[in-house]
Parts: sequence; C-alpha cells; structure tokens
Amino acid sequence: MTAALLAEKIAALSLEKKGHQVTILNVTGLSSVTDFFVIVSADSDTQLRAIADNIERKLRKDEQIHLYHKEGINSPNWILLDFIDVVVHLFRKETREHYGIERLWADAEMKLVLDEEA
Repeated sequence: MTAALLAEKIAALSLEKKGHQVTILNVTGLSSVTDFFVIVSADSDTQLRAIADNIERKLRKDEQIHLYHKEGINSPNWILLDFIDVVVHLFRKETREHYGIERLWADAEMKLVLDEEA
C-alpha cells in the first residue's frame, strides 16, 4: 500500500469513530521524517483512545500494517501514531489549535476529508 493510500485509509478509520476535522497533509519533500500527516480532532480523551485503537487494530488485522511507534496513549490531549510513511496526530480541539500543525506545514498540500454523512 502506498503512503497516500495509507493516509486515506487512516482518515477513513478515524471517521468510523467520529473523528472530525480530518486533514491529510502531504509533506513529501518537505519533511525528512515522513511523507504524510493525518490530523484528527476528537471531543474527549476517551474518543482519542478509541480512534487510535481503531486505526491500529484494523490496519494490523485487515492490512497487516503494524504501528512503528506510539506516543501519548495516556494523554488526555494528544496521541501520535507513527506508521513511518504516515504519522497520525490525534488531538483534542483546543490542543490542535494551540499547536497549529497545519500552520507549521503551510507549504504542504492539504486535503480535508469529509464524513459522507456530513
């Protein structure tokens, strides 16, 4: 699976658990760390963990893609999932606004992923 397809899959998995403001940033050529960021907002720490668990579990089960590294699983504000070519940032709304990753990577191609129910 390409990094772009993986980012799309992760975005879809986050929507399954009602993540919102799902944004994919293509940082290929701008970052030496990864090719894509997927940024997702959640309403509670419980929802953050549910989204993270859903992404990790379904990628492992359905795609045989394993998580490389995870940070902040016990944090009430921010969880990071590192799949090497795609890094996922799961934020509470206030924390996302504070860090402003989209502003930091303003040169990146940005795609807002809409929930089909919206």
